[in-house]
Amino acid sequence: METKLARRTLLTATGAGLIAATVPASARAAGKKWKIVLSNSYIGNKWRIEMENLFKAALQMEPYKSEVDGSWFNSGNNVSQENQQITGMIGERVDAILVDAASPTGDNGILTQANSRGILVVSYDNVVTAPSAIKVNTDQFNFGKQLAEFLAKKLGGKGNVIMVTGVAGTFVDQQRNAGADSVWKANPGIKVVNRYTGMWDSATAERNTAAYLPSAPKIDGIWCQGGTDGVLKAFIAAKRTPLPPTAGEAENGFRKFMTPAGYMGQHVDGLSIGQPPYLVLVSLELARQILNKSHPRKDITIPFPFVTSETVKVGETVFPDLPDSFFADFTDSGPNATVNICVDAALKGTPCSGSLNVRLPTA
Repeated sequence: METKLARRTLLTATGAGLIAATVPASARAAGKKWKIVLSNSYIGNKWRIEMENLFKAALQMEPYKSEVDGSWFNSGNNVSQENQQITGMIGERVDAILVDAASPTGDNGILTQANSRGILVVSYDNVVTAPSAIKVNTDQFNFGKQLAEFLAKKLGGKGNVIMVTGVAGTFVDQQRNAGADSVWKANPGIKVVNRYTGMWDSATAERNTAAYLPSAPKIDGIWCQGGTDGVLKAFIAAKRTPLPPTAGEAENGFRKFMTPAGYMGQHVDGLSIGQPPYLVLVSLELARQILNKSHPRKDITIPFPFVTSETVKVGETVFPDLPDSFFADFTDSGPNATVNICVDAALKGTPCSGSLNVRLPTA
């Protein structure tokens, strides 16, 4: 659901973790509320829904609640629509725009214009190439590379692999595929017998995999950007069991297959790397700190949360009672967690008890 810029929810932010979180006294004294808008290009999968829900929840939590006037827009993966919405944000004289873009280059012109008007632009997940935009992301090339390296090791450098890709034309999809291809090139014994989109969506990935399997040769490994649980279910329905080693995203259903007990009567030897939905919270906190002059204007890269079949843990990195398509990396874990946030924030966009701390890398 969209909100209008005139109907913003108040939010405040203080930094946490490795970055000093002190808001300048002048900003506090003036009661300044930063106008920060989320421009989300696509809302057609569970990852984007969770990501946007986390943003909505943060708007209602301290320390953000008192300091930021926030709103969000969705553009249906349409570059022209996204550009029109950002034009409206410029007209509203917002202080910062957080953008998960429909295209690496399609928004560059309007975002450069926003920057020239004094508006901070923070691009994350599907980042833009505009030099004026601050980038917040994981290493997408390395994402694809790590998944492929896992399979290359499991297969001893030889076998048939399928690639289930993401939303075509996005920076994330391009970089992940390139990372995987760099590994296949170094392992000529591995043959990619098919690559097709799963749109980072479990249902789409399952449907497209089911359409392919009747004519497919023996599959020795699965490389999947998103919708991994759907791919595995299609294999089960086609009686392609036992399941081959699988390297994929952080869907809850995929991780259920990775547990010692398995799922749907099957166990998979897997690597689950998460592109965390909480990238939006990192971007929000970075924008807040830059506006408050407590963090330099610079790109940041955060580490992937990931689990293997040996390290997956019920109640912490996999949730038996939650939907299979739920992305289990909505929160981080461990002593150096980037962010810890409750599950209701990701599921419903409702605030958690207490304050929200976001740990940024050292500047």
